[in-house]
Amino acid sequence: MKDELSLDDLLLFLAVCEAGGLAGAVAESGQSAPTLSRKMVSLERQTGRPLFIRGNKGYVLTAEGRELRAEAEALTAIRRRLATFSVAARTPRVRITSGTWNAHYLTRNLTDFWSPDDAWMPEFLASMAVLDIARREADIGIRNRRPEQPWLAGRRTRRVLYAEYATSAKVEGYVTLADHIAIAPSSRWVHDNRSQKIVTTASDARLELDLTRKGVGRMVLPTFIGDGEPELERVSEPIEELCHDEWLVAHQDARHDPAVRQAIDALMGFLEKERTR
Repeated sequence: MKDELSLDDLLLFLAVCEAGGLAGAVAESGQSAPTLSRKMVSLERQTGRPLFIRGNKGYVLTAEGRELRAEAEALTAIRRRLATFSVAARTPRVRITSGTWNAHYLTRNLTDFWSPDDAWMPEFLASMAVLDIARREADIGIRNRRPEQPWLAGRRTRRVLYAEYATSAKVEGYVTLADHIAIAPSSRWVHDNRSQKIVTTASDARLELDLTRKGVGRMVLPTFIGDGEPELERVSEPIEELCHDEWLVAHQDARHDPAVRQAIDALMGFLEKERTR
């Protein structure tokens, strides 16, 4: 091979291969038939190999042409991925990390703070693990404490209350996460304070809620979730040791990015309305 092959020429080569000739490749490539012909001749000269048998039936690949096609085929997939990236890049994604219930609450009320016409697209990362905003694993975090690191900026959103919920005040047992995965303070509270009354456990919070809806036991929930469950009622006063201020957190530098700035303002506008819940 005399010179480095042009990726553009290789894509034209693939278009000719796919169409079986120049005429069919014109529409796909946007190039004229004479231009395509010159490009294919140039490619053959560069590779030093005959790539096509030209005849009345079009362009038939030689053995060398089939070999080059196999080598270059991955370019088509790359081009499609880049085209998808280009379209997606028009609306920047803002990654929002939070606990399970906040993610559930935000997606359930998505249209209250976001619309498809906005210049940003939310991407939710529901996890009890604290993703590293400093390393840009996420753009915005919803946390249960004020950030202490100097590279993080935080804004208080609301006071989050927790209480017990059940289908009826007559339900006395408790449903919670299994002990080895009970990371959330609300799950730990049940294990630490109501361990003798736990009737069953679940592997994730949504299953836990389903069991509670069926009357299996009580569940400790943030009130912004529990009060919105029509099948449940609040059966205790707020559990003071679980209540906390909530903070919207972003990297000091990233928060000035236009998409992140718009997302922060939209989330704050929504969550600040919930201060009294």
